[in-house]
Formats: sequence, structure tokens, C-alpha cells
Amino acid sequence: MNATQRVTQLGQSLWLDNLSRSLIRDGTLSNLISGDGVSGVTSNPSIFQNALATSPYYADDLARLKLSEPDPERRYEALVIPDIQAACDLLLPTHETSGGNDGYVSLEVAPRWAYDAAHTVAEAQRLASLVDRRNLLIKVPGTPEGLSAFEALTTMGINVNVTLLFSVAQTQAVFDAYIRGLSARAQAGADIRRSKAVASLFLSRVDTLVDTQLTAIGTHEALSLRGKAAVAMAKAAYQHYQKTFHGEAFATLAQQGAAPQYLLWASSGVKNPDYHDLLYVEPLIGAETINTLPDKTLAALRDHGQPDLRVEDGLAEAEMQLAELARLGIDLDAVGNTLQDDGVKLFEAAYQKLLQQTG
Repeated sequence: MNATQRVTQLGQSLWLDNLSRSLIRDGTLSNLISGDGVSGVTSNPSIFQNALATSPYYADDLARLKLSEPDPERRYEALVIPDIQAACDLLLPTHETSGGNDGYVSLEVAPRWAYDAAHTVAEAQRLASLVDRRNLLIKVPGTPEGLSAFEALTTMGINVNVTLLFSVAQTQAVFDAYIRGLSARAQAGADIRRSKAVASLFLSRVDTLVDTQLTAIGTHEALSLRGKAAVAMAKAAYQHYQKTFHGEAFATLAQQGAAPQYLLWASSGVKNPDYHDLLYVEPLIGAETINTLPDKTLAALRDHGQPDLRVEDGLAEAEMQLAELARLGIDLDAVGNTLQDDGVKLFEAAYQKLLQQTG
């Protein structure tokens, strides 16, 4: 048993933070599923931008679409939706074996709708219909408008990956929206047993911004906290998860067969080369969690990972680190809001480049 397989036996799902036609046609994704226990796939505009730029398998379809489809956005969808469907099909046995708890593939609503709830709902419905796979998650941003859309989509029975979360406060707001949406669905007499959602909490970007602030402060105490904020935040978020979904707030829905909204650790590839390459992996292994790993981080875990249940280790230290950050004037809620807005802009920029590639 390799390290990745050991992680899955500990109760954490490993999803691949990458998708391209090459991964599917060359058998790489299939091998990762069978050999490493990869049980899901996430995608975003940046991932598909890279896929179209590097994979040789899109050129013929793109040339054909340029003759038949005048809209670049529809050309993009016609190129990538077959990849989403193929990945869903590869993961369908995992989905079925897990009783619908795992084996999902994520497809993102266009970033320009991040602050428009009505358009997000309409686009999510349209994309879910086009893909037509029960193990699809529609990615919706965790903006206030995105949360309104998420709640509505949950009520409708559309499964969602809420993305671009960067703080405990944002994450708890997502949990609350899920419970409201499920409650409304249950009150309408609809089946909630097939409802599924995840909350994607981004990690490395938090440390990147907080480290800059700590360096600017420059004291020994501040500098000693560099590289600590994201993991401490994630451990705190997991405690919120446990209290929310294994507590009174979710008890009635759980009795009706509803699944909790798992935390998904996103942005788990380190950006600072001075940090351990599994900084956002090993300390956050825990039951009922997901880590979505870029190829390089998955390879590092396979090569030298030391998996153990650690997400609830060092809670007192994590709380102390968060308190020290606050005492130094670093407001992690403000950091989260800044990074969320920046994340929307980055995805929109990648999406526009993507449309240019299909133009």
C-alpha cells in the first residue's frame, strides 16, 4: 500500500486538481484512480486554459467548431464538456461503491456571474443539464451572491462545489446555506438523500498574503508565524464542520439521510519553495475531508508522504497562532474577503484567455 492509498484508508478522499483530454485518452486518470485511489476530479478555467494550450487532442475539434459555432463560449463548452463527461464515467464505479458520497467531477460556472445569483442559478442548471451525469458537481463561488445561488441550487437538488473560500467565516456561511437549502428541499417533500455539496477552502494563497503582512511587521514574533496561518485556519474550520454537521443543527436532516457538506482542502500545492511540499496535505488528513491535489503534490505524497490522522492534532497551538495573528493586527476575515475578490478576478482572466484560445 502506497502513501496515497493509506490516506484514503484513513477516511480522506484524494481528488485530482487537474483535467485534460490527455489525462483521459492516455490512461493517466484511469491509472490514478486504480493505483492511487484518486476518487474525484476538480477543474477550473485555469486548468482548462492549460489543457487547451498543452494537449494535442483538441485541435481537430476546435477547427470543426470554428466552422459551425460562432460563440467562443459555446465552443469552449463543446470542447470541455466531453472531458467532464468522460471523467464522470471513469469515476462512476467509485461513485456507486461509495453510495453517492464520492466519485465526483467539478465544472465551474463562468466567473463573470460570481456576483449575480440569478445568472449563477440559471447557468448551473444549464451546465448540469448539458453534462447529464449524476456524479457532477457544479462549481459556484462562495461570494454572498454565490451563496444565495448555492442555497437555491441545493433546494432544487443540484449538487455543488462551493469554491473560492478563504476564511473560517466564509466557510461557516457556506455550511449554513447548505443546511437552509436542504431544509427547504426536505420541507417541499423532495428526496435529500442524493444531495451532495463540498466546501473548497483555499490554503496556500492565505499563507502567501499573510506572510507578506507578517514580513512587513518584521518582529521576531511575526516572522515566526509565517507559513502557519493556513493550516491553523483549516484546523479551526474542521472544528466548525464537526460542530455543525455532527451537532444539533444538522441532526434532523441527518436522520432523513442527508449527507454533510465535506470540507475540501484546495490550493494545496505550496507556493513558497522554502516550505515542505506537503505542508497543506499531511497536517490536514482527517475523516470526512477531501484534498484536491495538483499532479506535483500528488506525486510528492506518493513518493515520501507520511500519512496519519492529524487534522485534530495541535488544536491548542492552532488557536494560539490564530490569536497571535489577530493580536498583531492581521484580520483573517479581511484577508479572506480580499483573496476571494482576487480569486474571482484571476479566474475571470483565465476564462477570457480560454475564450481567446477557442476564438
